[in-house]
Amino acid sequence: MLEQKQERNTNNMKVLQIITSLHTGGAEKLIVDMCPLLKERGHQVEVLLFDGTETPFKEELRKANIRIYQLSNGGFVYNPIFILKLISFLRKYDIIHTHNTACQYYTALANLFSFSKVSLVTTEHSTYNRRRNIWCFKMIDKFIYKQYRIIISISNKSTELLTTYLNRTKGIYTVLNGIDLIRFRNAVALDKKNFTYNSSPFLLTMVASFSEAKDQDTLIRAVSLLHGNYVLCLVGEGIRRSICEKLVKELNIEQKVIFAGFRNDIPEMLKTSDIIVLSSHWEGLSLSSLEGMSVGKPFIASDVDGLHEITEGAGILFSEGDAKQLAVEIQHLAEDKNYYSKIAEQCWKRVSQFNIQKTVDEYENLYQQCFYNNVY
Repeated sequence: MLEQKQERNTNNMKVLQIITSLHTGGAEKLIVDMCPLLKERGHQVEVLLFDGTETPFKEELRKANIRIYQLSNGGFVYNPIFILKLISFLRKYDIIHTHNTACQYYTALANLFSFSKVSLVTTEHSTYNRRRNIWCFKMIDKFIYKQYRIIISISNKSTELLTTYLNRTKGIYTVLNGIDLIRFRNAVALDKKNFTYNSSPFLLTMVASFSEAKDQDTLIRAVSLLHGNYVLCLVGEGIRRSICEKLVKELNIEQKVIFAGFRNDIPEMLKTSDIIVLSSHWEGLSLSSLEGMSVGKPFIASDVDGLHEITEGAGILFSEGDAKQLAVEIQHLAEDKNYYSKIAEQCWKRVSQFNIQKTVDEYENLYQQCFYNNVY
């Protein structure tokens, strides 16, 4: 009887993923990839957005028949009224899984007033955030994280820094991000003429939000130093896009830089590219880095926490903010075919360890651990 009950419950967990929005980003991409796979395994999986702005990621979830709720359509994601709105959701699910700070904070606070037995799970998606440099937030963070039964960190470095910050190891687990390797490896390249300013350029691509953590500026400056038929494609949106557009104009390289905005054909975009670059100030375990390594092209990244461990020994690392070094590395790859092929092969060997199915296995196991602790 117990075994039958366990099997039935395992196949029917009700899971709600809560995230601020479905704009471009690693956390957002993880949800888009993971929810349909969890649903295929028999779970009821739904998504709640603080900001329900329409995006390609949101449309992708709809096509996968994932139900989406939203608390607003644009606007301020730290609206205190969201705490009250969250209470009714907390009573409907077995697992509530939060992503990003606003969701982590407000869901934890709402749960204090909900009197529900739901298990709270959260994922730490980065190695760094500004709160850790503000002393008063340390006590607040400790209180908030204490409300979560399980804290998931997406890289070994992220786990190391988080456990040190919270002075806690209990309930913190590392689950490495993964991607759909087959989809990226087998993607069909697009015609470069469809989205570049000139014919047959050497195409550089960076897929990332224009956020504080990212450093498109250094890549733009590197492109301004390159001589030849190079074009940079920047995929994504965010608050710093206008700053980068201004920099492109100041450097007079409008014909070398494309702002592609949101795209729902990232595998094809990367397959079309000659080199994938991720210039950042900090990361967790970036899905963009994994995607960049998976299409048979060389990958270059900033030598920062979250990128160092995944890139070292496979792709190429350059010093954070060093546009000259980055330009030299790009030029070397473009001019040396043997070196180019060697780096591309190393990248594929490294990324083959990061399969989304394995990531979902580990998330599902942790959900089940929470669920059975509640039921039995």
